[in-house]
Amino acid sequence: MGKYYEYAHTVGFEETNIVGNVYYVNYLRWQGRCREMFLKERAPEVLADLQDDLKLFTLKVDCEFFAEITAFSELSIRMRLQELAQTQVEFSFDYVRLDPDGTETLIARGRQRIACMRGPNTRTVPARVPDALARALEPYAS
Repeated sequence: MGKYYEYAHTVGFEETNIVGNVYYVNYLRWQGRCREMFLKERAPEVLADLQDDLKLFTLKVDCEFFAEITAFSELSIRMRLQELAQTQVEFSFDYVRLDPDGTETLIARGRQRIACMRGPNTRTVPARVPDALARALEPYAS
């Protein structure tokens, strides 16, 4: 598979249930965090645009599980560009457990689709994906 943007995460107790397994919602939170860190590190111009009138709406999100993880699991959340359309972007995410012996295990796979919108909150309209975002995503196309 192609190059990916990587967000490293260590699972904490607050992200698990009483049995010690990770709550489903955290996988979705990690997708959002990975996307945010990508913008901060690779497309800071887009962050400035978000302070103006650009909005990124999440249209769809999903996650499929293959293995369990628990508190203090070390993860690599790997984001790739799945599709770049005029006003929308779709990302894919691989959740990989990094074991102390160097083994990597794919524990989940997810997707997220966002739409770019502009305008005041009461009248947003579809907008083109910002050039800065499209350029930053190019190396991560799958």
